[in-house]
Amino acid sequence: MKAMVIHQFGEPEVMQWEDPPAPAAGPGEVVVRVHSVSVNRTLDLQVREDGGGYGAILPLVLGNDPAGEVAETGQGVESPKVGERVAISQGIHCNACEQCDSGRPFQCANRRMLGIHLWGGYAEYVKVPASNCVTIPDGLSYGEATVVARHFPLAIAQTRLTNLQAGDWALVMGAAGGLGSCIVQVARAIGANIIAGAGADERVAVGLDLGAQHGVNYRRDDLEAEVMRITGGRGVDAVFENIGDPTQWDGAFNSMARGGRLVTVGAHGGGMVTLDLKKLYQRRLQVMSGLGAEGRAELEESLAQTASGQFQVLIDRTLPLSQAVAAHKLVDSNEPLGKVILDPTLD
Repeated sequence: MKAMVIHQFGEPEVMQWEDPPAPAAGPGEVVVRVHSVSVNRTLDLQVREDGGGYGAILPLVLGNDPAGEVAETGQGVESPKVGERVAISQGIHCNACEQCDSGRPFQCANRRMLGIHLWGGYAEYVKVPASNCVTIPDGLSYGEATVVARHFPLAIAQTRLTNLQAGDWALVMGAAGGLGSCIVQVARAIGANIIAGAGADERVAVGLDLGAQHGVNYRRDDLEAEVMRITGGRGVDAVFENIGDPTQWDGAFNSMARGGRLVTVGAHGGGMVTLDLKKLYQRRLQVMSGLGAEGRAELEESLAQTASGQFQVLIDRTLPLSQAVAAHKLVDSNEPLGKVILDPTLD
């Protein structure tokens, strides 16, 4: 098979167009012919650059969110069937540790991720546990299923972690990004009052188009001051801070109302921030990680809601897998509005 393989971390050119052996399905596994996989800033660009701090294992095929057609099933697999269109839940749990046995697989001590610890979707074929596959509903393309699988389950999980309710105020940072745009839509479905934060007017406009009632360009305006103006000095109940930018962290943190919750996953803005502990405990605030909170149930829910028209998927463009180097440079430029998709079948 053809695949983009990296043998060392570095610039986009470390991805090499190679012919590694195709995977074979073991017991409980399936091999999926990949039709789409997205280019993610954190789980592709950062992992390719330096491993991203996730313990990435070389040599590696990137690609956390492939979708495609089942090409082979292993022993004991009754579903999905060969030929079935599937999206893939990216976190692969061991089903043997204390957390998995206790019904908390999102806290699995041995959780592995496609494109980081296991070869992912930057290839014509990928091998995954059959239990991680969810059927793609009719009417959704492979590209749409990939974007849904990457971000909407996590968006749903984050709103549940923060216990976001109808009427609550929510600040969504990076509201035009892959995850942020999904959080805006999930929060809209809940009935929250949403402030879309982004670093350019056109990106704020994307958040407003997706259902946010208010917007802030935090590269131009004072984030905390604008949030307080919009909320009448109250602040927001939940902050979805998914960029880890030290120049914006204080504004987002200080935008919380008493008892506010901040959930974060992703640190492409740098990731090293300061934390005002006095304000944290005096105002009874919470800061939590959203990593790994999503699972198969959230993926099934996300696909169904997108197929019904409740959620909108933002795709900027689709490129052949062989153009992965150019795709990484494109995403790094911040030019795309929506996800960049790679499709091995176009090669």
